[in-house]
Amino acid sequence: MQGVAEGLLRPWSAYQLAIALVLLLLAHLAARLLAPRLRDWLRSREGWSKWRMRAMVIVHRRLGALSFVALIWPTVWIMREVTWPSRSYLLDIIGQLALAWLVIAVLSRLVRNRFLRQVLRLGVWGWTALSILGLTGDVRDLLDSAAVELGETRFSLWLLLQAVVVVTALLMGARFLALSSSTSIRRNDDISPSMQVLLIKLLQVLLYTTAFFIGLRAVGVDLTGLAFLSGAIGVGLGFGLQKVVSNLVSGIIILMDKSIKPGDVISLGETFGWINSLGARYVSVVTRDGREYLIPNEDLITGQVVNWSHSNEFVRLDIHFGTSYGDDPHKVREIAVKAAQGVNRVLSFKPAVCHIVGFGDSSVDYVLRFWIRDPTGGLTNIRGDVYQALWDAFQANGISIPFPQREVRLLDTPSDQAGAV
Repeated sequence: MQGVAEGLLRPWSAYQLAIALVLLLLAHLAARLLAPRLRDWLRSREGWSKWRMRAMVIVHRRLGALSFVALIWPTVWIMREVTWPSRSYLLDIIGQLALAWLVIAVLSRLVRNRFLRQVLRLGVWGWTALSILGLTGDVRDLLDSAAVELGETRFSLWLLLQAVVVVTALLMGARFLALSSSTSIRRNDDISPSMQVLLIKLLQVLLYTTAFFIGLRAVGVDLTGLAFLSGAIGVGLGFGLQKVVSNLVSGIIILMDKSIKPGDVISLGETFGWINSLGARYVSVVTRDGREYLIPNEDLITGQVVNWSHSNEFVRLDIHFGTSYGDDPHKVREIAVKAAQGVNRVLSFKPAVCHIVGFGDSSVDYVLRFWIRDPTGGLTNIRGDVYQALWDAFQANGISIPFPQREVRLLDTPSDQAGAV
Protein backbone atom coordinates (compact mmCIF):
# COMPACT_ATOMS: atom_id res chain seq x y z
CA MET A 1 0.00 0.00 0.00
CA GLN A 2 2.80 2.43 0.91
CA GLY A 3 4.75 1.60 -2.27
CA VAL A 4 1.75 2.34 -4.43
CA ALA A 5 1.18 5.67 -2.70
CA GLU A 6 4.83 6.68 -3.11
CA GLY A 7 4.72 5.78 -6.80
CA LEU A 8 1.67 7.95 -7.40
CA LEU A 9 3.39 10.98 -5.80
CA ARG A 10 6.34 10.97 -8.19
CA PRO A 11 6.53 13.84 -10.78
CA TRP A 12 6.39 11.49 -13.73
CA SER A 13 3.10 10.03 -12.54
CA ALA A 14 1.22 13.10 -13.79
CA TYR A 15 2.88 12.73 -17.19
CA GLN A 16 1.96 9.04 -17.35
CA LEU A 17 -1.64 9.79 -16.42
CA ALA A 18 -1.77 12.44 -19.15
CA ILE A 19 -0.35 9.96 -21.68
CA ALA A 20 -2.96 7.37 -20.61
CA LEU A 21 -5.77 9.91 -21.04
CA VAL A 22 -4.51 10.83 -24.53
CA LEU A 23 -4.32 7.16 -25.49
CA LEU A 24 -7.85 6.64 -24.12
CA LEU A 25 -9.11 9.53 -26.28
CA LEU A 26 -7.34 8.14 -29.35
CA ALA A 27 -8.83 4.68 -28.70
CA HIS A 28 -12.29 6.20 -28.44
CA LEU A 29 -11.86 8.04 -31.73
CA ALA A 30 -10.49 4.91 -33.40
CA ALA A 31 -13.49 2.90 -32.18
CA ARG A 32 -15.88 5.55 -33.50
CA LEU A 33 -14.23 5.41 -36.91
CA LEU A 34 -13.78 1.64 -37.18
CA ALA A 35 -17.09 0.46 -35.66
CA PRO A 36 -19.36 1.42 -38.64
CA ARG A 37 -16.94 -0.09 -41.15
CA LEU A 38 -16.61 -3.29 -39.15
CA ARG A 39 -20.41 -3.51 -38.80
CA ASP A 40 -20.92 -3.10 -42.56
CA TRP A 41 -18.23 -5.66 -43.24
CA LEU A 42 -19.89 -8.18 -40.89
CA ARG A 43 -23.23 -7.72 -42.62
CA SER A 44 -21.64 -8.73 -45.90
CA ARG A 45 -20.19 -11.96 -44.44
CA GLU A 46 -22.77 -14.54 -45.54
CA GLY A 47 -22.29 -18.21 -44.79
CA TRP A 48 -20.05 -17.68 -41.78
CA SER A 49 -20.32 -20.15 -38.92
CA LYS A 50 -22.21 -19.04 -35.82
CA TRP A 51 -19.18 -19.13 -33.49
CA ARG A 52 -17.12 -16.97 -35.85
CA MET A 53 -19.90 -14.41 -36.16
CA ARG A 54 -20.32 -14.29 -32.38
CA ALA A 55 -16.59 -13.75 -31.93
CA MET A 56 -16.63 -10.83 -34.36
CA VAL A 57 -19.67 -9.33 -32.61
CA ILE A 58 -17.70 -9.42 -29.32
CA VAL A 59 -14.79 -7.70 -31.08
CA HIS A 60 -17.18 -5.04 -32.39
CA ARG A 61 -18.60 -4.41 -28.93
CA ARG A 62 -15.14 -4.25 -27.31
CA LEU A 63 -13.50 -2.23 -30.05
CA GLY A 64 -12.72 0.69 -27.72
CA ALA A 65 -11.00 -1.53 -25.13
CA LEU A 66 -9.10 -3.38 -27.87
CA SER A 67 -7.90 -0.10 -29.32
CA PHE A 68 -6.74 1.16 -25.93
CA VAL A 69 -4.81 -2.05 -25.17
CA ALA A 70 -3.30 -1.99 -28.67
CA LEU A 71 -2.10 1.59 -28.08
CA ILE A 72 -0.90 1.50 -24.48
CA TRP A 73 1.34 -1.58 -24.64
CA PRO A 74 3.54 -0.34 -27.55
CA THR A 75 3.78 2.96 -25.67
CA VAL A 76 4.99 1.14 -22.53
CA TRP A 77 7.55 -0.85 -24.50
CA ILE A 78 8.87 2.26 -26.25
CA MET A 79 9.17 4.19 -22.98
CA ARG A 80 11.04 1.30 -21.37
CA GLU A 81 13.62 1.49 -24.16
CA VAL A 82 14.09 5.27 -24.25
CA THR A 83 13.74 6.21 -20.56
CA TRP A 84 13.95 4.86 -17.02
CA PRO A 85 11.60 1.96 -16.08
CA SER A 86 10.14 4.04 -13.24
CA ARG A 87 8.84 6.56 -15.78
CA SER A 88 6.58 3.88 -17.35
CA TYR A 89 5.59 2.15 -14.09
CA LEU A 90 2.11 3.69 -13.89
CA LEU A 91 1.43 3.08 -17.60
CA ASP A 92 2.45 -0.54 -17.09
CA ILE A 93 -0.11 -0.91 -14.28
CA ILE A 94 -2.83 0.77 -16.37
CA GLY A 95 -1.99 -1.52 -19.29
CA GLN A 96 -2.23 -4.63 -17.11
CA LEU A 97 -5.56 -3.49 -15.69
CA ALA A 98 -6.94 -2.76 -19.17
CA LEU A 99 -5.75 -6.10 -20.56
CA ALA A 100 -7.18 -7.97 -17.56
CA TRP A 101 -10.54 -6.20 -17.96
CA LEU A 102 -10.62 -7.03 -21.68
CA VAL A 103 -9.85 -10.72 -21.17
CA ILE A 104 -12.32 -11.09 -18.29
CA ALA A 105 -15.06 -9.23 -20.20
CA VAL A 106 -14.64 -11.54 -23.20
CA LEU A 107 -14.51 -14.77 -21.18
CA SER A 108 -17.49 -13.76 -19.03
CA ARG A 109 -19.67 -13.84 -22.14
CA LEU A 110 -19.76 -17.61 -21.67
CA VAL A 111 -22.08 -17.03 -18.68
CA ARG A 112 -25.62 -16.54 -19.98
CA ASN A 113 -27.18 -15.12 -16.84
CA ARG A 114 -26.74 -11.36 -17.08
CA PHE A 115 -26.65 -10.62 -13.34
CA LEU A 116 -24.26 -13.46 -12.61
CA ARG A 117 -22.09 -12.38 -15.52
CA GLN A 118 -21.79 -8.83 -14.15
CA VAL A 119 -21.00 -10.06 -10.64
CA LEU A 120 -18.40 -12.52 -11.95
CA ARG A 121 -16.84 -9.87 -14.19
CA LEU A 122 -16.50 -7.26 -11.43
CA GLY A 123 -15.39 -9.76 -8.78
CA VAL A 124 -12.66 -11.41 -10.86
CA TRP A 125 -11.41 -8.11 -12.22
CA GLY A 126 -11.39 -6.56 -8.74
CA TRP A 127 -9.28 -9.37 -7.35
CA THR A 128 -6.99 -9.24 -10.42
CA ALA A 129 -6.57 -5.50 -9.93
CA LEU A 130 -5.59 -6.04 -6.30
CA SER A 131 -3.08 -8.67 -7.40
CA ILE A 132 -1.57 -6.27 -9.96
CA LEU A 133 -1.29 -3.54 -7.32
CA GLY A 134 0.14 -5.97 -4.76
CA LEU A 135 -2.66 -5.38 -2.26
CA THR A 136 -4.09 -8.90 -1.95
CA GLY A 137 -2.26 -9.65 1.29
CA ASP A 138 -3.44 -6.45 2.99
CA VAL A 139 -7.04 -6.98 1.86
CA ARG A 140 -6.97 -10.62 2.98
CA ASP A 141 -5.70 -9.68 6.44
CA LEU A 142 -8.34 -6.95 6.72
CA LEU A 143 -11.17 -9.31 5.80
CA ASP A 144 -9.85 -12.06 8.06
CA SER A 145 -9.72 -9.70 11.04
CA ALA A 146 -13.50 -9.19 10.86
CA ALA A 147 -14.69 -12.49 12.32
CA VAL A 148 -17.09 -14.06 14.79
CA GLU A 149 -16.76 -17.37 16.62
CA LEU A 150 -19.54 -19.92 17.06
CA GLY A 151 -18.29 -22.61 19.37
CA GLU A 152 -15.08 -23.98 17.86
CA THR A 153 -15.83 -22.56 14.41
CA ARG A 154 -14.49 -19.14 13.39
CA PHE A 155 -16.32 -17.25 10.66
CA SER A 156 -14.63 -14.29 8.99
CA LEU A 157 -15.39 -12.14 5.98
CA TRP A 158 -12.44 -13.72 4.20
CA LEU A 159 -13.83 -17.22 4.87
CA LEU A 160 -17.27 -16.06 3.71
CA LEU A 161 -15.82 -14.63 0.51
CA GLN A 162 -13.91 -17.83 -0.18
CA ALA A 163 -17.03 -19.91 0.46
CA VAL A 164 -19.13 -17.77 -1.89
CA VAL A 165 -16.55 -18.01 -4.69
CA VAL A 166 -15.89 -21.74 -4.35
CA VAL A 167 -19.53 -22.73 -3.84
CA THR A 168 -20.65 -20.56 -6.76
CA ALA A 169 -18.05 -22.13 -9.03
CA LEU A 170 -19.04 -25.64 -7.96
CA LEU A 171 -22.76 -24.86 -8.36
CA MET A 172 -22.11 -23.57 -11.87
CA GLY A 173 -20.26 -26.80 -12.65
CA ALA A 174 -23.13 -28.80 -11.15
CA ARG A 175 -25.62 -26.84 -13.23
CA PHE A 176 -23.64 -27.57 -16.39
CA LEU A 177 -23.54 -31.29 -15.57
CA ALA A 178 -27.25 -31.28 -14.73
CA LEU A 179 -28.19 -29.63 -18.03
CA SER A 180 -25.99 -32.00 -20.03
CA SER A 181 -27.37 -35.05 -18.23
CA SER A 182 -30.95 -33.79 -18.59
CA THR A 183 -30.52 -33.50 -22.34
CA SER A 184 -29.24 -37.08 -22.54
CA ILE A 185 -32.08 -38.38 -20.38
CA ARG A 186 -34.75 -36.60 -22.46
CA ARG A 187 -33.33 -38.10 -25.65
CA ASN A 188 -33.65 -41.63 -24.27
CA ASP A 189 -36.93 -42.99 -25.62
CA ASP A 190 -36.71 -46.09 -23.42
CA ILE A 191 -37.44 -44.00 -20.30
CA SER A 192 -41.03 -42.86 -19.78
CA PRO A 193 -41.68 -39.09 -19.52
CA SER A 194 -42.54 -39.27 -15.81
CA MET A 195 -39.37 -41.27 -15.03
CA GLN A 196 -37.36 -38.76 -17.05
CA VAL A 197 -38.63 -35.92 -14.87
CA LEU A 198 -37.97 -37.94 -11.70
CA LEU A 199 -34.40 -38.81 -12.72
CA ILE A 200 -33.68 -35.21 -13.69
CA LYS A 201 -34.99 -33.87 -10.36
CA LEU A 202 -33.04 -36.44 -8.33
CA LEU A 203 -29.88 -35.73 -10.32
CA GLN A 204 -30.23 -31.98 -9.78
CA VAL A 205 -30.74 -32.38 -6.03
CA LEU A 206 -27.75 -34.74 -5.79
CA LEU A 207 -25.40 -32.52 -7.82
CA TYR A 208 -26.35 -29.25 -6.14
CA THR A 209 -26.22 -30.70 -2.62
CA THR A 210 -22.85 -32.35 -3.28
CA ALA A 211 -21.44 -29.15 -4.77
CA PHE A 212 -22.62 -27.09 -1.79
CA PHE A 213 -21.12 -29.29 0.89
CA ILE A 214 -17.90 -29.92 -1.04
CA GLY A 215 -17.51 -26.17 -1.45
CA LEU A 216 -17.94 -25.53 2.27
CA ARG A 217 -15.55 -28.33 3.11
CA ALA A 218 -12.98 -27.05 0.62
CA VAL A 219 -12.73 -23.64 2.33
CA GLY A 220 -12.31 -25.22 5.76
CA VAL A 221 -15.80 -24.91 7.23
CA ASP A 222 -16.38 -27.51 9.93
CA LEU A 223 -19.65 -29.11 8.90
CA THR A 224 -20.05 -30.92 12.22
CA GLY A 225 -20.27 -27.56 13.95
CA LEU A 226 -23.24 -26.69 11.78
CA ALA A 227 -25.14 -29.87 12.55
CA PHE A 228 -27.04 -28.48 15.53
CA LEU A 229 -27.82 -25.20 13.76
CA SER A 230 -28.99 -26.94 10.61
CA GLY A 231 -31.16 -29.29 12.70
CA ALA A 232 -32.86 -26.38 14.42
CA ILE A 233 -33.41 -24.63 11.12
CA GLY A 234 -34.79 -27.85 9.64
CA VAL A 235 -37.32 -28.24 12.45
CA GLY A 236 -38.43 -24.62 12.04
CA LEU A 237 -38.78 -25.00 8.31
CA GLY A 238 -40.67 -28.25 8.80
CA PHE A 239 -43.36 -26.50 10.84
CA GLY A 240 -43.46 -23.33 8.78
CA LEU A 241 -43.36 -24.91 5.35
CA GLN A 242 -45.66 -27.88 5.75
CA LYS A 243 -47.51 -27.19 2.51
CA VAL A 244 -44.27 -26.79 0.57
CA VAL A 245 -42.90 -30.07 1.92
CA SER A 246 -46.24 -31.77 1.24
CA ASN A 247 -46.14 -30.59 -2.37
CA LEU A 248 -42.55 -31.76 -2.78
CA VAL A 249 -43.35 -35.23 -1.42
CA SER A 250 -46.53 -35.37 -3.52
CA GLY A 251 -44.49 -34.49 -6.60
CA ILE A 252 -42.13 -37.39 -5.94
CA ILE A 253 -45.10 -39.76 -5.47
CA ILE A 254 -46.65 -38.59 -8.75
CA LEU A 255 -43.41 -39.21 -10.61
CA MET A 256 -42.90 -42.64 -9.06
CA ASP A 257 -46.43 -44.03 -9.53
CA LYS A 258 -46.70 -42.57 -13.07
CA SER A 259 -50.30 -41.53 -12.49
CA ILE A 260 -49.81 -38.47 -14.70
CA LYS A 261 -47.06 -37.48 -17.11
CA PRO A 262 -46.31 -34.62 -19.50
CA GLY A 263 -48.76 -34.67 -22.39
CA ASP A 264 -51.64 -36.31 -20.47
CA VAL A 265 -55.06 -34.71 -20.72
CA ILE A 266 -56.64 -34.29 -17.28
CA SER A 267 -59.71 -32.78 -15.66
CA LEU A 268 -59.53 -31.41 -12.13
CA GLY A 269 -62.70 -29.67 -11.02
CA GLU A 270 -63.52 -27.11 -13.71
CA THR A 271 -59.98 -27.18 -15.13
CA PHE A 272 -59.53 -29.23 -18.31
CA GLY A 273 -56.26 -29.28 -20.25
CA TRP A 274 -53.07 -31.12 -20.94
CA ILE A 275 -50.01 -31.34 -18.70
CA ASN A 276 -47.23 -29.09 -19.93
CA SER A 277 -44.61 -29.87 -17.30
CA LEU A 278 -44.15 -31.49 -13.90
CA GLY A 279 -42.46 -29.31 -11.30
CA ALA A 280 -41.14 -29.99 -7.83
CA ARG A 281 -44.03 -28.02 -6.26
CA TYR A 282 -46.74 -27.83 -8.91
CA VAL A 283 -48.00 -29.23 -12.21
CA SER A 284 -48.43 -26.91 -15.18
CA VAL A 285 -51.73 -27.54 -17.01
CA VAL A 286 -52.49 -25.66 -20.25
CA THR A 287 -56.15 -25.29 -21.22
CA ARG A 288 -57.66 -24.88 -24.67
CA ASP A 289 -57.99 -21.12 -24.24
CA GLY A 290 -54.24 -20.76 -23.68
CA ARG A 291 -54.37 -20.32 -19.91
CA GLU A 292 -51.72 -22.08 -17.85
CA TYR A 293 -52.80 -23.30 -14.42
CA LEU A 294 -50.19 -24.14 -11.79
CA ILE A 295 -51.88 -26.85 -9.73
CA PRO A 296 -50.16 -27.86 -6.44
CA ASN A 297 -49.02 -31.47 -6.41
CA GLU A 298 -50.94 -32.09 -3.19
CA ASP A 299 -54.26 -31.41 -4.96
CA LEU A 300 -53.48 -34.10 -7.53
CA ILE A 301 -52.78 -36.63 -4.77
CA THR A 302 -55.72 -35.90 -2.46
CA GLY A 303 -58.35 -34.85 -5.04
CA GLN A 304 -60.17 -36.74 -7.78
CA VAL A 305 -58.41 -36.34 -11.12
CA VAL A 306 -59.75 -37.55 -14.46
CA ASN A 307 -56.84 -38.63 -16.66
CA TRP A 308 -58.23 -38.96 -20.16
CA SER A 309 -55.06 -40.57 -21.49
CA HIS A 310 -53.71 -42.55 -18.53
CA SER A 311 -53.66 -46.12 -19.83
CA ASN A 312 -54.25 -45.39 -23.54
CA GLU A 313 -54.93 -42.47 -25.84
CA PHE A 314 -58.51 -43.46 -26.77
CA VAL A 315 -61.38 -41.41 -25.31
CA ARG A 316 -65.09 -42.17 -25.64
CA LEU A 317 -67.56 -39.30 -25.77
CA ASP A 318 -71.34 -39.33 -25.37
CA ILE A 319 -73.89 -36.91 -26.78
CA HIS A 320 -77.63 -37.00 -26.10
CA PHE A 321 -80.45 -36.06 -28.46
CA GLY A 322 -84.12 -36.79 -29.05
CA THR A 323 -86.41 -37.32 -32.06
CA SER A 324 -90.13 -37.29 -32.64
CA TYR A 325 -92.28 -40.30 -31.79
CA GLY A 326 -93.28 -40.43 -35.43
CA ASP A 327 -89.77 -41.28 -36.63
CA ASP A 328 -88.56 -44.87 -37.01
CA PRO A 329 -86.01 -45.49 -34.20
CA HIS A 330 -84.16 -48.10 -36.29
CA LYS A 331 -83.63 -45.52 -39.03
CA VAL A 332 -82.67 -42.83 -36.51
CA ARG A 333 -79.97 -45.02 -34.97
CA GLU A 334 -78.55 -45.96 -38.36
CA ILE A 335 -78.45 -42.32 -39.54
CA ALA A 336 -76.85 -41.16 -36.28
CA VAL A 337 -74.05 -43.74 -36.47
CA LYS A 338 -73.28 -42.88 -40.11
CA ALA A 339 -73.27 -39.17 -39.32
CA ALA A 340 -70.80 -39.63 -36.46
CA GLN A 341 -68.49 -41.82 -38.54
CA GLY A 342 -68.31 -39.08 -41.17
CA VAL A 343 -66.64 -36.60 -38.79
CA ASN A 344 -62.86 -36.36 -39.23
CA ARG A 345 -61.63 -36.97 -35.68
CA VAL A 346 -64.06 -39.83 -34.95
CA LEU A 347 -62.29 -43.22 -35.13
CA SER A 348 -63.59 -45.64 -37.72
CA PHE A 349 -61.95 -48.81 -36.30
CA LYS A 350 -63.83 -48.31 -33.01
CA PRO A 351 -67.40 -48.06 -34.33
CA ALA A 352 -69.86 -45.55 -32.96
CA VAL A 353 -73.05 -46.86 -31.38
CA CYS A 354 -76.45 -45.34 -30.74
CA HIS A 355 -78.95 -46.54 -28.12
CA ILE A 356 -82.42 -45.57 -26.95
CA VAL A 357 -82.18 -44.46 -23.34
CA GLY A 358 -85.76 -43.47 -22.60
CA PHE A 359 -89.15 -42.15 -23.69
CA GLY A 360 -89.52 -38.52 -22.80
CA ASP A 361 -92.55 -36.25 -22.59
CA SER A 362 -92.18 -35.12 -26.21
CA SER A 363 -89.35 -37.20 -27.72
CA VAL A 364 -87.62 -40.55 -27.91
CA ASP A 365 -84.25 -40.03 -26.16
CA TYR A 366 -81.02 -41.45 -27.58
CA VAL A 367 -77.32 -41.51 -26.64
CA LEU A 368 -74.65 -41.54 -29.36
CA ARG A 369 -71.23 -42.84 -28.33
CA PHE A 370 -68.07 -42.46 -30.42
CA TRP A 371 -64.28 -42.62 -29.92
CA ILE A 372 -61.42 -40.18 -30.53
CA ARG A 373 -57.68 -40.47 -29.91
CA ASP A 374 -56.61 -36.82 -29.59
CA PRO A 375 -58.27 -35.25 -26.52
CA THR A 376 -55.65 -32.47 -26.64
CA GLY A 377 -57.46 -31.22 -29.73
CA GLY A 378 -60.49 -30.37 -27.59
CA LEU A 379 -63.73 -32.07 -26.61
CA THR A 380 -66.29 -29.32 -27.07
CA ASN A 381 -65.37 -28.78 -30.71
CA ILE A 382 -65.64 -32.46 -31.64
CA ARG A 383 -69.03 -32.68 -29.91
CA GLY A 384 -70.13 -29.62 -31.88
CA ASP A 385 -68.98 -31.23 -35.15
CA VAL A 386 -70.97 -34.40 -34.40
CA TYR A 387 -74.07 -32.38 -33.48
CA GLN A 388 -73.72 -30.47 -36.77
CA ALA A 389 -73.42 -33.76 -38.70
CA LEU A 390 -76.54 -35.06 -36.94
CA TRP A 391 -78.47 -31.94 -37.83
CA ASP A 392 -77.51 -32.17 -41.50
CA ALA A 393 -78.31 -35.91 -41.63
CA PHE A 394 -81.69 -35.47 -39.94
CA GLN A 395 -82.62 -32.60 -42.23
CA ALA A 396 -81.70 -34.68 -45.30
CA ASN A 397 -83.74 -37.69 -44.13
CA GLY A 398 -86.77 -35.89 -42.72
CA ILE A 399 -86.06 -36.69 -39.09
CA SER A 400 -87.58 -34.11 -36.79
CA ILE A 401 -86.20 -32.92 -33.47
CA PRO A 402 -89.13 -32.06 -31.18
CA PHE A 403 -89.21 -29.36 -28.58
CA PRO A 404 -91.69 -28.82 -25.73
CA GLN A 405 -94.85 -26.91 -26.71
CA ARG A 406 -97.46 -25.39 -24.42
CA GLU A 407 -100.94 -24.09 -25.12
CA VAL A 408 -102.32 -21.21 -23.04
CA ARG A 409 -106.14 -20.74 -23.02
CA LEU A 410 -107.81 -17.67 -21.55
CA LEU A 411 -111.22 -18.42 -20.06
CA ASP A 412 -113.71 -15.51 -20.26
CA THR A 413 -115.59 -14.77 -17.00
CA PRO A 414 -119.32 -14.02 -17.50
CA SER A 415 -120.11 -10.35 -16.96
CA ASP A 416 -122.94 -11.09 -14.52
CA GLN A 417 -120.56 -13.15 -12.36
CA ALA A 418 -117.98 -10.42 -12.51
CA GLY A 419 -120.50 -7.91 -11.06
CA ALA A 420 -121.86 -10.18 -8.37
CA VAL A 421 -120.97 -9.60 -4.74
